[in-house]
Amino acid sequence: MPETSGPTGRTPETDVIDFRAAEQLLAARDPRGAVKLLDGVIGTHPENTAARLLRARAFFAAAQLRPAELEFTIVLEREPDNAFAHFALARTYERRGCPDQARRHFRLAAALDPNPEYLQQARFDS
Repeated sequence: MPETSGPTGRTPETDVIDFRAAEQLLAARDPRGAVKLLDGVIGTHPENTAARLLRARAFFAAAQLRPAELEFTIVLEREPDNAFAHFALARTYERRGCPDQARRHFRLAAALDPNPEYLQQARFDS
């Protein structure tokens, strides 16, 4: 019998399956379905930064900007050099109408990774 993780009865295999299924749901444009699966994974493994980043992306795709902001912030507390998380948080701030906060994170993303999209959004010339 597989070893379960706490009172939820989840197994490590269940968490991996749910994470992969959430990736597929997000790719299929079902962010709410992805969030539901990731809630269980994060409930069992709150330290799992990859799951939190995926859930942040799903919240963003579902236009749930405040939860997206919170998840991206948690990811950046753990991985301050994650250029993608800075870029995605900047996009979140941009959609929320917070241009100064967005600019800061666009610039941090570009400083960490000279990805052309990050550099364009950083607007270092302005």
